[in-house]
Amino acid sequence: MPLAPQRDFWVFGYGSLMWRPGFAYVDRRLALLRGWRRRLCVYSHVYRGTAERPGLVLGLDQGGACHGVAFRVEAALSEATVRYLRERELVTAVYLERMAPVTLDDGRRVSALTYLADRAHGQYAGPMPREGLLELVKQGFGRSGSNAEYVLNTRDHLRGLGIVDAELEWLADQLRAA
Repeated sequence: MPLAPQRDFWVFGYGSLMWRPGFAYVDRRLALLRGWRRRLCVYSHVYRGTAERPGLVLGLDQGGACHGVAFRVEAALSEATVRYLRERELVTAVYLERMAPVTLDDGRRVSALTYLADRAHGQYAGPMPREGLLELVKQGFGRSGSNAEYVLNTRDHLRGLGIVDAELEWLADQLRAA
């Protein structure tokens, strides 16, 4: 994406960007991205774990659809916003920065900047049994805190938006029961 688009642009959030975007925006809408699904499929070596004791964070993985949030950023803030997102999301290069079509809750289709899990990267965890997810989430602790807190915050925010993610629901139930 060019660093200085001539008009406003959209950013699609499906994980912590939904509840902690970290950048200024002028509009926030529920949105749907088709062809990609939210999945705990990225080993976290920085924010929610370490290389020795990785946690798991969300990535957009192939298949299905993902309900999330789209943020409209003013053109004047585009360069600073993209720079911030690259520093945040590309810290270990496990995500691929892409523009993707999303459908907003008012029916409009827009192109949004988003970050996809890179299946060829060493931190790509892929699908795994729920019990494996739970063990990694329980052990993960990194620069931004505990992996369990990340899962619970994301699940709670999704619920507040009326979005149910069965995997995060199960994990949240297990984490709260522990």
